Formats: sequence, structure tokens, C-alpha cells
Amino acid sequence: MMQFIDLAQKFIGDTWDPAAYDRMRDAIATTDTKWYKYISGLFDDITPKQMKALAVNVGYEAGIRGYKQTRQMAEKYNCNVPWVILMDPTSACNLRCTGCWAAEYGHTLALTYEELESIVKQGRELGIHAYVMTGGEPMMRKKDIIRLAEEFQDCYFLFYTNGTLIDEEFCKEMVRVGNVSPNISIEGFEEANDSRRGKGTFDKIMHAMDLMKEYKCLFGASICYTSVNYKVVTSDEFLDMLIEKGCKMLWYFHYMPVGCGASTDLLLTPEEREYMIQRVRWIRGYHTGKPIMAIDFQNDGEYIHGCIAGGKYYLHINPNGDVEPCVFIHYSSANIKNQTLLEALQQPLFMEYRKNQPFNHNYLQPCPMLENPEKLRAMVKASGAKSTDMEAPEDVDALCDKCEDYAKKWAPVAEKQWEEKHFTRSDGKEEGSMQAVK
Repeated sequence: MMQFIDLAQKFIGDTWDPAAYDRMRDAIATTDTKWYKYISGLFDDITPKQMKALAVNVGYEAGIRGYKQTRQMAEKYNCNVPWVILMDPTSACNLRCTGCWAAEYGHTLALTYEELESIVKQGRELGIHAYVMTGGEPMMRKKDIIRLAEEFQDCYFLFYTNGTLIDEEFCKEMVRVGNVSPNISIEGFEEANDSRRGKGTFDKIMHAMDLMKEYKCLFGASICYTSVNYKVVTSDEFLDMLIEKGCKMLWYFHYMPVGCGASTDLLLTPEEREYMIQRVRWIRGYHTGKPIMAIDFQNDGEYIHGCIAGGKYYLHINPNGDVEPCVFIHYSSANIKNQTLLEALQQPLFMEYRKNQPFNHNYLQPCPMLENPEKLRAMVKASGAKSTDMEAPEDVDALCDKCEDYAKKWAPVAEKQWEEKHFTRSDGKEEGSMQAVK
């Protein structure tokens, strides 16, 4: 691990603050820390082939060499070039979950294996070695997931799944290829999951986790938090259950009111969002929290300079082939079935993203939809992008109207938090605690 950190610093250098490398070295060198025990646990609990793929494919190919190449390509082609591509192999699913954006697409759309293969081939030429699959339910295409992983052994394939189709045979396949790992969607305990996904779903999820732990497979959990479940999904009881099951990473996603008729009642109040910020940072704290890595897709915008969508660090390709800026923002004027990946990255909407990012000087307000709805309105209209929602096209004004009240209430709270952590020198450079964070 020390050698790997040295290699990272050599290749990507001042992309990170030097203090970040020292902090990683300190975490590994000090054997009584939570993070030393967590990393040691990875080597104990995960098969060697998967650990090698995590280090080589994610760490080096994607995170070091690939990241540097994507920055070079972005400069060469004067457009955003992402670090990771999120794509939906299919809209088909074995469940019909309440509130799932994929449920809007119906069950008849799919990217062929040749189209998935082409996306990865084109991505690798740009330096992209990390691929994430959603849906629908990607496990409806489990053989193609393994086939992609076999064909592209220098890439890593992560997928979000309801977990109910993970069986012993698939665990063996994950161990065999090494460069595949799932994140299982879970929003609480049995009652919360089964009321949304169907009776018996929670037990199937627990069984899948038990199988993956038995076969020493790397896996995480994907958690959509709302005004209803935010305390449950960050509770000690819930976290301890996931850790005991062998889960190594948590991906927290803020509820988004996407789709015609989507409820705004599930949006968090400013106080509830403040709680989430503090609680997730406590969970992954250097000395506090739990031995699990937790990432909050919305609130961690503070550490990655705001919104990462529109190809800045990632994009989304839906099962119809539409290349969208974000999994939550269904607008596009490019389709991977008849355009190259580079042409899709150069589409007008993505160029608007590139021109306007970051969308707020306060990275606790990163999103052009949720916290800055006026920005998404302007970009969609300026680019001429069309709604790619395949159930019922959603006008950008209708979508952004649902976020106006939330954005207005969150803004003063976010500003207060930002000002407490940052202050700006006369030359415009940040000082304060963010220096240490970076």
C-alpha cells in the first residue's frame, strides 16, 4: 500500500494536495487506527484476484494513468472527458420498485452486447477504465456483465443491483474474473425494503450478502436517503448489520424528484440535510465512526469541486442509448447508437455543462437541478436538448419548479456552513479547513 501511494504521488502529483498523500501513509503506518484495520480487513476478507483488480484496475488504470489521460484528452478535444461511464444494459427488471427512475422506462429497452463493447472500447481510447452499470436490473444481463469483464481485464465493472438475482454461481464467476463487484440497493430494514420492493426482498438481499461474504466477494451498498429514512440508514444498528454481512462501502444518494408526478415530500429539510452531512462524515471519520467507507454523492461535492456530471468525471447512457449528463437528469441531444462517444461528449448540453461548472461557488450546492435549478433551465434551453424520459417527457421548467423551494431553503444553511469552513484571501485563494481536506 505504501508503494502504491508513492506511485500515485509520482504519476498524478499536485492533482492532490501533498498533505493528502501524507495522511494516507499515516493511516496505513499506524496499526491501531480504524483505517489500518479496515484496509487489513480488505486483504483478509476479499479474494486476492479481486484485491489485485481493485488496486490495478481502479487504482492504477482508472485512478492514476487513466485519470491523467482523460485530463489530457479533455484538453485536446476541448470538452469534458469523464473518469467513469455509467450505463444501463437494460430497462428490464425482476422487481417493480416504488419511486425507481428506471421503472419509468418500461422493460423493453436494451443496449446490445456489441453496443456495450463499443462504449468500453471507445472509452479506453480516451483513458476511461471504470464502468458502472445500473438499469433496470443489470443482473438480467449477468452473462454479459461477466463477458465484458473477461474481455476487458484492464477495466473495472461496478453495478447497482437489487441483489435478488445474486446466486452461488454468480459469486463464483465474480471470483473467477476478479474485476466485477456489486452495490446492493437497500433503504433500511425489512419493512422499509419490502414495502417498496415487494415481500421477501429483504431476506433475499440478506441471503445474497451472506453468499458474497462466504465467497469473499467485494461488495457495497447503495442507499437512497429521504426525509423518511435518513436516520435509519445512518443508524448504528443499520451500519453494524451491513458491516457484519461483509459490506465494504456505502454509496448514499440524496432523493431527487425526477419524473412526472415525483413527490417533493421526500426531499429533506435543511436541518435533515445538515444531519446527513455531519453523520456521514462521522461514519468515515479518521478516529470516529465505523470501519466502512461511506460516500455521499450530493454532500461530498465539497471535496470534488461541485457537480461531476456532464462528462466532467462521469456521464450516463440510458438503455435507449441516450447520452445524458447525469443519471438523474434526463435530457440529451446525442445517442450512442448513431454517434461516437466523443461526439456525444461534444454535444451542446455537455458543452454548456463544461462552460458553467461549477454551478455554485459553494460546493455544498453542487447540482444544477436540486440546488441551482435556474442553471439547468438555462443549459437545457440554450442547448436545445430534449427530454429523454421514455415514459412521459418532462419539461425542464416542470422539473426545476419542483426544486425551487428546496434550493431557496437550503441556500442560507449551505452558505453558513461554507463560511464557517472557508475564507478567501485577497488574491482569491481559499484558506481554512479545506486546505487540510484537499
